[in-house]
Amino acid sequence: MTLKNTVFWAFMLSFFLLTPDTAYAMHIMEGFLPAKWCLLWFVLSVPFIILGLISIQKNINKNPQIKMLLGLAGAFAFVLSALKIPSVTGSCSHPTGVGLGAILFGPVTMSVLGCIVLVFQALLLAHGGLTTLGANTFSMAVVGPFVSYGIFKLVKGLGGPRWLAVFLAASLGDLLTYVTTSFQLALAFPAETGGVMASLTKFMGIFALTQVPLAISEGLLTVLIFNLLTVYSSNELKSLYLLSEEEKYEYNN
Repeated sequence: MTLKNTVFWAFMLSFFLLTPDTAYAMHIMEGFLPAKWCLLWFVLSVPFIILGLISIQKNINKNPQIKMLLGLAGAFAFVLSALKIPSVTGSCSHPTGVGLGAILFGPVTMSVLGCIVLVFQALLLAHGGLTTLGANTFSMAVVGPFVSYGIFKLVKGLGGPRWLAVFLAASLGDLLTYVTTSFQLALAFPAETGGVMASLTKFMGIFALTQVPLAISEGLLTVLIFNLLTVYSSNELKSLYLLSEEEKYEYNN
């Protein structure tokens, strides 16, 4: 089975197995945040979306062959972030899938792809919401990709192996998305005793048991997908400066 077919069937399987669910989740649900916080997070997210659109247009003009990889990064994020795992107190956790796109194209490109994913999930799966789109975009499509990209560059800059850089980038991008969501909820709903910090501890505790193993699993899966790309999309990775000519020859022979 080709990589393209694998992604297609994973997408279809997830689409038909997942049912609409408005339970409180790592995607903040429709109507859950007060209006002022919805507006704040929307305003903070807009600049990253604008920069991402510019970046995507520039990359496509320079390397038209990367369109398939852009689609793959979006599909990967859609499938993973739609896989909701039940947590405590009626909530749920899920992977994010943003690390792969951030590594391939940079964080602002993934901000656009992540926002598109969140729109479709809100409309098709009742996962998240339109009023909370700004908050969910900021946590999953801004903070997550920037953390992933920064970790990847840091580990590679320190001479670490690529697999470790990819693993840590995807795992920590997932975890920092969850921490950001907890912080957003804590700001909107501070505890009567202890304020924001007490509320932050509570919200982080809700997700911790399921999110940590999910982050590790996402890191391992992202390493697997990236390794497949080095075999089936070596030309595209070389054009993105993620694969040298020597490495391309090694993987293709």
